[in-house]
Amino acid sequence: MPVRDPVFTPPFNVVRASHVELTVRDLARSRAFYVHCLGYLVGAEEPGALYLRAVEERNHHSIVLREGKDAAAHTLGFKVASEEDIDRAAAWFARRNLPTAFPEVPYQGRTLRTADVTGMPLDFYFKMDQGPRMLQRYSAYQGARIQRIDHINCFTPDVQASYDFYTELGFRLTEYTETDDRDGKLWAVWLHRKGNVHDLAFTNGRGPRLHHIGVWTAGPLDILHICDVMATSGYLANMERGPGRHGISNAFFLYIRDPDGHRIELFTSDYLTVDPDLEPLRWSLTDPQRQTLWGNPAPKSWFEEGSEFSQVALREPVLDARPIVAR
Repeated sequence: MPVRDPVFTPPFNVVRASHVELTVRDLARSRAFYVHCLGYLVGAEEPGALYLRAVEERNHHSIVLREGKDAAAHTLGFKVASEEDIDRAAAWFARRNLPTAFPEVPYQGRTLRTADVTGMPLDFYFKMDQGPRMLQRYSAYQGARIQRIDHINCFTPDVQASYDFYTELGFRLTEYTETDDRDGKLWAVWLHRKGNVHDLAFTNGRGPRLHHIGVWTAGPLDILHICDVMATSGYLANMERGPGRHGISNAFFLYIRDPDGHRIELFTSDYLTVDPDLEPLRWSLTDPQRQTLWGNPAPKSWFEEGSEFSQVALREPVLDARPIVAR
């Protein structure tokens, strides 16, 4: 079994997944989808850029949309526990000959920009500008009534290498999918820092690519409500998969696509993972309840389509294994 012991004293302290930055082709069209349909709050709007947050979030943004010629993912953001952790992170990445830079990032404090072992671009920061507390301003709840960003899921060409890399950084395994060979190989992993099922997940596939952003709703009824909203406001075709309940994570979910094809998962009802002796759960790649507790397989697009990262070369997966796919 290719699973490692967790690292409880990592080289620097990552708190959680914080934000993503995406390139979109038409900012007005994206604004209509994210704000008027899904219910995101606008933290700031500038020529060519839109900063969005959900009702529970105090940070200035959890999604940045920048207008550009080609739709793409730009960077994934993670919050660390202190300014000193930024320096520790920079030293750690430099020792591994991975890029280190400190760009000026709007609405953020000092930010380390680097990349992981597959070339996936990462930002680490401690401080971000804050917005007014909106959690109890219920008149602001619109669309899916999204509370906060929960996780980021990515395609990786080498699940084992990505898992090993982030395990060294203190990300802890909660659930995993493995092939049924005698020497079973990792096909997907769910890793956390903040104490629920995942902050970061990896799926076997051509990559690195962003598979989806997972955003938290207060309950399944919010997800059912946004199905009705999308079905009656011109976004029926943007619903890709669900609603349903995952076997992995136990979460109630709906996968949707924005106007440029970037995938968002509306997600709720997973479970607590803070115990240090928590044993990760194994799933067989051929278990029909792995994808959905109710046994419904995902569509082909879910396994093949994702957002490419700007100027990052793609690699074919080292593992040739096929999941169950809906006909």
